[in-house]
Amino acid sequence: MSHKAEILAVGTEILLGDIVNSDAAEVSRALSSLGIDVCWHSVVGDNPERLREAVEIAKGRADILITTGGLGPTYDDLTKETLASCFGLPLVFHPEEVEKIKAFFSSIGKEMTENNLSQAWLPEGCTPFFNYNGTAPGCGFTALGMQVAMLPGPPRELRKMVETGLIPWLKQFSEGVLISHVIRVFGMGESAVEAMLHDRMEALTNPTLAPYAGTGEMRLRVSAKVADEAAAEALAAPVVREVCEALGDLVYAVDEPSLEAVCLRLLTERGLTFAAAESCTGGLIAKRITDLPGASAVFLGGVVSYTNTVKERILGVPSDVLERFGAVSRETALAMAAGVRERTGADLAVSVTGICGPGTDERDTPVGTGFVGFAGPDLLVCRPIQMGADRERGRVVAASHAFDLLRRWLTGTLRET
Repeated sequence: MSHKAEILAVGTEILLGDIVNSDAAEVSRALSSLGIDVCWHSVVGDNPERLREAVEIAKGRADILITTGGLGPTYDDLTKETLASCFGLPLVFHPEEVEKIKAFFSSIGKEMTENNLSQAWLPEGCTPFFNYNGTAPGCGFTALGMQVAMLPGPPRELRKMVETGLIPWLKQFSEGVLISHVIRVFGMGESAVEAMLHDRMEALTNPTLAPYAGTGEMRLRVSAKVADEAAAEALAAPVVREVCEALGDLVYAVDEPSLEAVCLRLLTERGLTFAAAESCTGGLIAKRITDLPGASAVFLGGVVSYTNTVKERILGVPSDVLERFGAVSRETALAMAAGVRERTGADLAVSVTGICGPGTDERDTPVGTGFVGFAGPDLLVCRPIQMGADRERGRVVAASHAFDLLRRWLTGTLRET
């Protein structure tokens, strides 16, 4: 029998929009990796009666229920008590959990307060999940024909518990293995890719092929579900290969998280460095690469040249280029890339200049106009881009184009434009 799972997040702060429910995505990925179908995501506030109603609904349609949040020591953390009552289980005190909680407080140099003892009361017969990054233990139990697991809400605590507690506990209930590969595409939108691959997508049932839109890029997920991982991989591999062949160098990665991650890997493998000159992106290229561990080995630095004065004085963009062509131009983008490469001593360099809005420049350049430059040992390339009218999205798109030029040079697919 195929399992149907529901993920129930508990927290008024989610309903108010104060925090994003990232826990549900984390748990969904874990369940999918075990071949468990996630059919429902629900959110309920910190209210016992509404939580009870949500649990009763889940009992009528799912056979696996995972809750997140509401396991803390304060008065409004009532998930455990409510679920135990819904499933007819008494709470039992676990002295060993108290020792773990005390050890955690000791590790951070604080004393445990009395209310933390409430976290050691768990449903009878459950399997406790150790909390490596906090005080609230999670747990899993079977009752009334359902598998139920309770996890803490803070993402740092939940992520580790999913890996060390939830997944090992759920493996005994999973049927088959679901594997997925993500093909990442830059340079063609979701609708165009879907049109190209539509017939193939419709024909596939196992594995499946599904498109997903992103900011300035898109991805395709190939998923296969069979009895074991090797058989699932054997089903998925030909489809991944077929899609990559069809899209060619528009595919920048399979199972890598981002353009900047691909660039970091390629630069590291080749022992090369790069630098960035940014105008409209305001340092976003530098942020995205330095968010990654190991960036210091490849990224020498960047210049945020938001004004013409900085472009001229710091990057060496000739004043006559700025006067003749303007700050947002092919010529300025090329000069910015060459300038930052020369001044930092980097092997490679990228640059971005553009109009993100809401207003235009003194030349009335249309909002969304941008130019991305690349400078290498023997190559200067500029790519004109359209960033759109949304300021935040435009900055992300422009930075991604810069990483794409860098990626293409590193893979030998960069063409002069």
